[in-house]
Amino acid sequence: MTAAVLYGKEDVKIEKVPIPRVGEGEVLIKVQVALTCGTDLKVYQRGYHARMIVPPALFGHELAGVIEEVGPGVRGFRPGMRVVALNSAPCAMCFYCSKHQENLCEDLLFNNGAYAEYIRIPRRIVETNMLAIPPGVSFENAAMCEPLACVLRGLHETKPDIGDTVVVIGGGPIGMMFIQVAKIAGCNVISVVKRDSQVSAAKRMGANDVVQITKEPHPVEAVRALTPERRGGDVVIEAVGRPQAWEWAIDMVRKGGTVNFFGGCASGTKVQLDTNRLHYSEITLKATFHHTPETVRRAFALIAEKKIRGNDYITGEAPLSRLQHVLRHMLNRNGDIKTAIIPGH
Repeated sequence: MTAAVLYGKEDVKIEKVPIPRVGEGEVLIKVQVALTCGTDLKVYQRGYHARMIVPPALFGHELAGVIEEVGPGVRGFRPGMRVVALNSAPCAMCFYCSKHQENLCEDLLFNNGAYAEYIRIPRRIVETNMLAIPPGVSFENAAMCEPLACVLRGLHETKPDIGDTVVVIGGGPIGMMFIQVAKIAGCNVISVVKRDSQVSAAKRMGANDVVQITKEPHPVEAVRALTPERRGGDVVIEAVGRPQAWEWAIDMVRKGGTVNFFGGCASGTKVQLDTNRLHYSEITLKATFHHTPETVRRAFALIAEKKIRGNDYITGEAPLSRLQHVLRHMLNRNGDIKTAIIPGH
């Protein structure tokens, strides 16, 4: 089969590799669509991901497809079924799983290889995080489940109330999803973005106000000016993964508010925080990572109910042979949100 193999920093090759063989409890999926995402772009830039992938390795993790083959012992799935398979599954036995923090599982099993004609799904993911796609839901929409599950967990852990002002820093796919789900949750949303295309996208997703940092010399003041009595946001979500944005987030939140550092910075990154403001303003700092089986199902329900649509995020389509070109194009910040990679083309 044809597949993308990550070798290192900005080094992805499209190669012929053996079709994976399935074992006990495993499933082979013929990939119909694999979506690009910010995490894959970071992995492409950096050449690795400390938790998810070590090169050389098959690449990609947001996918939907059709079951080609099932291994011995598989229950509830059969060849020909349309499914979405998530990129990880917890062990359900460790300390963190017992605390309902499955995203921090001591043996969190990751699976990569979505940018390929076929992908093998390990038994644990089949049993925990693989779902049948209902009629009327496209492969593209179903493949949105993984990033949406991460966003839903981030919003749930941050706990905004109906009517709260939520500031979302970042105009990528994750930032746009935060805007949309915060709006669905009944919040007033202020979007902080960089490019012109992101301004219009943020408004389409439901942002009440947009601050464009390339046209606003003082983004923090601009955000606070949009909040009642210039107090700042009740909740500020950083969805960029840059030190400056982390620092902005703290300056944009009100006294007693909550900041969620959702965007992961590069390993070893340091930021400077005003400890006096943190202490005397009782600011809560949080960070959320990944998803859980519960948020996966909540995300899939939103997709099945058509409250979240892939067409709002997927701005292009390309064959697998063009993946390297697509990733390089995305590095130039061209305004694309997600590209659907179609392995069979």
